[in-house]
Amino acid sequence: MRIICADNEKFALDILVRAVQEAAPEAEVKSCLKVSEVLHTVRDENYQPEVAFLDIEMPGMTGLELAVELKKTLPDINIIFVTGYSEYAIEAMALRPSGYVMKPVTKEKITDELEHLRHPLQIKEKSVRIQCFGNFEVFLNGKPLTFTRTKAKELLAYLIDCRGAGAERTEIAAILWENTEYDRSHQMQLNVIRAELIKTLKEAGIEDILVRSRNSLAVDPKKFDCDYYQAMEGDVAALNQFHGEYMRQYSWAEFTIGTITARENYKK
Repeated sequence: MRIICADNEKFALDILVRAVQEAAPEAEVKSCLKVSEVLHTVRDENYQPEVAFLDIEMPGMTGLELAVELKKTLPDINIIFVTGYSEYAIEAMALRPSGYVMKPVTKEKITDELEHLRHPLQIKEKSVRIQCFGNFEVFLNGKPLTFTRTKAKELLAYLIDCRGAGAERTEIAAILWENTEYDRSHQMQLNVIRAELIKTLKEAGIEDILVRSRNSLAVDPKKFDCDYYQAMEGDVAALNQFHGEYMRQYSWAEFTIGTITARENYKK
């Protein structure tokens, strides 16, 4: 599910985004402080959200006017107005929105609105979300994927860290078995781990996230959502979810923390 949140007050926007993420942890959430950002995201970046939470009082163009513009591009978008003033209710309801949330925004209010959308969402067969901030986890349709081998999970984590770049066998071995010579024993172990990872993903029906060749492995970033990737693209909501921890199960992942922190500071 794709959700866009708009409020010209940063503090209010952060509260809204946090409530949405708590209510729908599997959702891809984009936040915008300006009406122009919303329109640019939808029109120029071709981001097509199924749900839009819009603050009614925004400078330049009100949330009501913005809703009209969004409907021109996305007729079936679920518009949910957010405001601290009940006086707008009648005017807002004339636009036949999906819902109306009074501030202060809470997880419970957002959950209620998402459970009663005017235009129900079409659920995809497979929805893959990869969490890198904190512990590394893979979620399939909102549920954590189980790996029978910890090294197979770590292999996938490293491929995610590579962000689509291919990783050769010797490179992978150096990550999985730090400070150990890559000998025939490790070659055989890597073959088993590689096969186990492919098997796990195939049984889950998501083996297409892997890009395989004879001597290397990679992931296809288009096949899943990932907080790390979103943060590196400058997504404010994703950056706000980073609290200094990245794939904390794996010592080699510490080197990436500096890259994320630099991106975070650049965004500020």
